[in-house]
Amino acid sequence: MFNNDRYITAGVQNEIPLELQLFMWNCIDTLKEQGKKLDYLQVFELSKERADDVLYQKIEHRQEVPEYSATYRLFPKEMIDAKVFVIDDGKHSTMDVI
Repeated sequence: MFNNDRYITAGVQNEIPLELQLFMWNCIDTLKEQGKKLDYLQVFELSKERADDVLYQKIEHRQEVPEYSATYRLFPKEMIDAKVFVIDDGKHSTMDVI
C-alpha cells in the first residue's frame, strides 16, 4: 500500500498548503516505515483550534482497518479547516479534499 505514484487533485492543490500536504504524506510514510498495516483509505481532518490564546492546526489522522488514530498539533504558516482523503487504488495514491 502507498508504494506507487502519488497524485493530488486540483482541490488539494488550491486549498491545502504544501506544508500540510507534505505532512500528511509523511504521516503515511511513517506508518509504513514502522511496519504498520495500512488501509487503502487514509482520512485526515484538519481544523483550527485555540488553547490558552494560542491558535494551532489540529490534524486528526485515522483509518478503519486496522483501526488507527493519531492527533497532531502544528503551527503552519497557513491554517485551514478541511477533510482530506488519501486513497490507494493499487496503481496510484491520490490525495483529495472535501
